Amino acid sequence: MTSFLQNRLEQGNTQPLKNWGITSETGVLRDVLIGPIEYFSWRAGNATSRRYLRDGIAFDAAVAKKQYEEMLDVYRSTDVNVHFFPAQADQPYSIYARDSSVMTPWGPIISQMFSPWRRGEWVAAVSFYQEMDIPIYDCVTAGTFEGGDFMLIEPGAVLCGCSGERTSLAGAEQVKGWFEKEGWEFKIGKFDPHFLHMDVQCVMVADKLAAVCTEVLPDDVIAWLKAKNIEFIDVSYKDAMELGCNIVSLGNERVLLPYESQSLKEQCLAHGLKVYDPDISMITKGGGGVHCMCQPLRRD
Repeated sequence: MTSFLQNRLEQGNTQPLKNWGITSETGVLRDVLIGPIEYFSWRAGNATSRRYLRDGIAFDAAVAKKQYEEMLDVYRSTDVNVHFFPAQADQPYSIYARDSSVMTPWGPIISQMFSPWRRGEWVAAVSFYQEMDIPIYDCVTAGTFEGGDFMLIEPGAVLCGCSGERTSLAGAEQVKGWFEKEGWEFKIGKFDPHFLHMDVQCVMVADKLAAVCTEVLPDDVIAWLKAKNIEFIDVSYKDAMELGCNIVSLGNERVLLPYESQSLKEQCLAHGLKVYDPDISMITKGGGGVHCMCQPLRRD
């Protein structure tokens, strides 16, 4: 028996949603959920933002808003339907809509956030899916679990980061159990909390192509990806810590990445990809990039 908050069948064989859902990070993006910019400001909750706050760099809300709109223009110009979380003053980091839920073929999973000041974001996520009549696959209850650690590498295969903080082993293992009952492979990659989320180190760019910081991505994850014949575009540690891997595949050989990721841009162009590269530097300094802001709701 299922409910709105648990579309998942306990023994697996859950039926995919007909009008929503994704099976990979690289199918043509049709609908995306983006968090609000109105109350965003930097918080000292990650290594990136702490560095800029320590160095006395000033946050400029007007610049952040302008850059945010330029990012939205990319989605609209590529025929992606953009949906939004409501702005709430007590949730400045809800702009990073990737974290409070993740989409699957069978509906979204509601996350369990690590930071106390982000834990309330699940309410807006549940409300959004209710309003859109998108059944929820399930809700994480065993431990912490955040969307920046979760990637559908390709149909049938999931990579889930586990730092022990943003995503705990208990949270990752709970979701792994669900996917394995659906017949999917689920790889847990353990790494140091310094890197925040897996999407700081690795993100899919196109089918069988990933942006990867091989200097820091765990060896077992590198071997797992290579066994799937996934080609790497290598990103330096310095670029990765500036959210250089944090990109969005739009599908059809198109990619959205930050303007500052010039080396990655050149390599994507060399692979024949069309690149969209808005300047979002005032946002990335808060510790999240375009991938962090992007919750795909529907892909081909």
